[in-house]
Amino acid sequence: MAAVPLRFLLVSFFTSILGETQYVMQDAALLHYIDRRILSVENRLEKCNRDIAGYVQEFWEFSKKMMSRLEGLNILKAELKNDVEHLLSRVERAQRDIDYFETAKESSNTCVEIDEDLVEQQRMEEEESKRKIKLMLNASCNYMLAGITSLKIVKKAGDTDGSWLKDPGKNYQKIYFLTGTKNKIVSEFANIRVFTESSETRSARRVTLPFPWQGTGHAVYNGFLFYHRHGSLNELIKFDIQNRNITDRMLLPGVGETPAYGLHLSTKIDLAVDELGLWAIYTESDISGNLVITKINPENMTEEHTWDTSCKSQNAEAAFMMCGALYVLYNSPEGGTSRIECIYDTLQTISPHEVPQLHFPKRQTSHSMVHYNSKEKQLFAWDNGSQVIYKFQCFTILVFLKIKKASCLPKRSV
Repeated sequence: MAAVPLRFLLVSFFTSILGETQYVMQDAALLHYIDRRILSVENRLEKCNRDIAGYVQEFWEFSKKMMSRLEGLNILKAELKNDVEHLLSRVERAQRDIDYFETAKESSNTCVEIDEDLVEQQRMEEEESKRKIKLMLNASCNYMLAGITSLKIVKKAGDTDGSWLKDPGKNYQKIYFLTGTKNKIVSEFANIRVFTESSETRSARRVTLPFPWQGTGHAVYNGFLFYHRHGSLNELIKFDIQNRNITDRMLLPGVGETPAYGLHLSTKIDLAVDELGLWAIYTESDISGNLVITKINPENMTEEHTWDTSCKSQNAEAAFMMCGALYVLYNSPEGGTSRIECIYDTLQTISPHEVPQLHFPKRQTSHSMVHYNSKEKQLFAWDNGSQVIYKFQCFTILVFLKIKKASCLPKRSV
């Protein structure tokens, strides 16, 4: 009889244990299910975060692309506005000519009188215009280039094409090194000695431009770098080198479609500095391939006057301004001796018919830039990857175009 209660107790004990085990297994299964659901939610949240980050990146790239396109559209809008204004001025001039011919058709006698008055008026206006231009240019220069006497290879560095410049201002000694036809890094050296002796650009101060340049026709004048902005048809930038910011800019109408020089297609606008200030040298597509020069006011970046020259762009490799006169260098496409064959004087003191050919000393040259430094009376040139200085002699122009030879060498040698 005692075995019966014992069996009953054992059965009850094992039954309770099995019940608790079942509850524990159910709880474990529930916890496992909850863990799997939480893990699934975490994975979905992580995927959602990745998708949001991807959408943000795509939207940022899209907005950046749209801003660049809008900037390009603003430039095109300004260029189109200039072209329209230029076209309107031509239409107005054509309309005046049509009105004149219609008036002249009505009466032959009146035509003769009007024609004589018109010729006299145009002659007076032309004389007045020449007088104002000479006053504007402050024609204090009285010499012209007579011949290249010597050359000095200062250094060989950088790309095949490039530009190296020195500010012709009174207290400027720094050298600016701009290698390549498309770049935005300017190397600034303390003086020409440091530039010559340094084998690398570590001793140079790096100046990063906000926009890259186009070609090799840059100019440094009174602490500012003037250059043609790459990617634009005719936008000129005025950059403060010391403060590293753009202070002004301008659009030169009708420029940029044709290279300035037939032997160097990358330069569309060549900027030059002489005793009279800042100039732009270029070629317009409708001027029979001749070079055009424009006097620019460097203070407010506006045009002062434009001259259509008789100098051809074909086979030209470079040019420079000296005393208001344009000197154009020519060469052969295969390479050879550079020579000056065309001179155009804006002050009309040099007769183009009496200009001799001026040959450079080196037999094989390929100049991507030649700039005149009015302070040192020397030519800075980039010849096939070499930085070169040319010394020269000049003629002094006397009254009534009587010419005598005089020395035009700098007081200080480089």
